[in-house]
Amino acid sequence: METTTNETKGKKRSPVFIIILLVLIAGGAWFGISKYIHSQHHEDTDDAQVSADINPVIPRVAGYITEVKVKDNQFVKQGDTLLVLDNRDFVIKVEQAEAALALAQTNLSGARAITQAAKANIATSAASIGTVDAQIEAAKVTLWRAQQDYERYNNLIKDHSITQQQYEQALAARQSAERQLGILQEQKKQASQQTHAVSVQSDATATQIASAEATIRQKQVELDAARLNLSYTVVTAAQDGKVSKVPVHPGQYVQPGQALFSIVHSNEVWVTANFKETQINKMRVGQKVIITADAYPKHEFEAKLASFSPATGSTFALLPADNASGNFVKVVQRLPVRIEFTDAKDSLVQQLRPGMNVIVDVHLD
Repeated sequence: METTTNETKGKKRSPVFIIILLVLIAGGAWFGISKYIHSQHHEDTDDAQVSADINPVIPRVAGYITEVKVKDNQFVKQGDTLLVLDNRDFVIKVEQAEAALALAQTNLSGARAITQAAKANIATSAASIGTVDAQIEAAKVTLWRAQQDYERYNNLIKDHSITQQQYEQALAARQSAERQLGILQEQKKQASQQTHAVSVQSDATATQIASAEATIRQKQVELDAARLNLSYTVVTAAQDGKVSKVPVHPGQYVQPGQALFSIVHSNEVWVTANFKETQINKMRVGQKVIITADAYPKHEFEAKLASFSPATGSTFALLPADNASGNFVKVVQRLPVRIEFTDAKDSLVQQLRPGMNVIVDVHLD
């Protein structure tokens, strides 16, 4: 009985339990202290994904697909043909626009020819007016001489110094000169009226020229638009990248603005990390970032903090929360942060694909 009591006392005095307890306490304290120190110099999150430029392939004109030039996951270069639409309707529109432009150009040529003829008629009328003016001056001289002769013969007939026949000849010469002057003045009036009419016609033709030139510009614009729409029947790649799943086939009708598939620009990728609003107080642009991808858990990618989103992610949601509706519950918001890779020699960066999950560790120092 006494021996059993001594053994029990010996077990109670064993230091193993105390040592294990102390080790656990020390390990916990070390873990807690290290985590606290790490939190003072780092901010991390696993709410982060790889991002890249993704361009949707959108036709600009409607039509039936005649040929699809690409397959799923195919790499394409900028300007490569992706698909071709039926262009027969657009070819007809181009031909119609070309015919309308040719007609407008013909009308312009006709208007210019009429203007040239009108200008020639104006020159001819002006020359005829000059000729009539000269003839009028000559007729005035003839009339003056006839008048002088008539006055002399009128005085002489009173003295019977001349015969009646001579007097009548002088009178007839004066009257003839007067009529000739009147005829020439009437011809000048008619020539002036004709010149004015031709000038008015020329002005009207000049207006027709301006109108025809404006019509030509309009038809040229319509032709350019028709040719542009014709070029849109060949859909090309806007940038280098890989094609996503191609769900379209020949014979399918597509509408302008309809997203058919996408091209992922693989030359540049970055990370979009969604940090809590309580984490960003010490974060600054340019800080060093270490990224670990789920696809490559043993590889660390070097990066830097590039920029902060101008608003939280929930603000850009299709139906953002309205805190003024009376059912407000405070929820910690997340702010998207753009992080760019800095090691240009890291070949694994090009292996990352948009949407992959990554873990982000921002060095606050």
